[in-house]
Amino acid sequence: MKIICIGRNYAEHIKELSNERPKDPVVFIKPDSAVLPKEQDFYIPEFSEDIHYEVEVLIRIKKVGKHIDPKFAHKYYDEIGLGIDFTARDLQAALKEKGLPWEKAKGFDGAAVIGKWVPKTEFKDLKNLHFTLKKNDSVVQDGNTAQMLWPIDELIGYVSTFFTLKKGDVLFTGTPAGVGRVSPNDYLSGSLEGKELLRIKIK
Repeated sequence: MKIICIGRNYAEHIKELSNERPKDPVVFIKPDSAVLPKEQDFYIPEFSEDIHYEVEVLIRIKKVGKHIDPKFAHKYYDEIGLGIDFTARDLQAALKEKGLPWEKAKGFDGAAVIGKWVPKTEFKDLKNLHFTLKKNDSVVQDGNTAQMLWPIDELIGYVSTFFTLKKGDVLFTGTPAGVGRVSPNDYLSGSLEGKELLRIKIK
């Protein structure tokens, strides 16, 4: 299983981190060991003092595909989910400053939270999905897939140009504005179209 992540796919998130708007999707990968086990709390790693949450709409690939035409991409997934891309922001900033890869800041153990999966047939329009993340019952991120610079099917086409997609692979499609730091005893809960799909405690 691969976890393929898209960075800088929401304009307001690009602005809040003072990043440059990319010409193509920014792609990085998390190892499968980054997946937080179901029902487990997230423990802040000792190597970072600035762990940020980033809520994202997820896609689970259902069959092998390579060089997928975006107009056929819908045939390669049938489940939508919600997840959190945890980021060691202090470590990421230090790595970026030196022009080094981000893996240590993005792919550490527990850095990928995958919530419940929902059949895509339950949604009328995948290009207009509303999702939120709450921290301690207050909304901190409020996004819609309509805000994506590259929508889901375009991302699948783009990513499959470089990586063969396999059954069970998960695509993180990017995060909207509102990312922020977590602290011990915080609770995070994420909802997609009003349905809660994930809830975790920070320790």
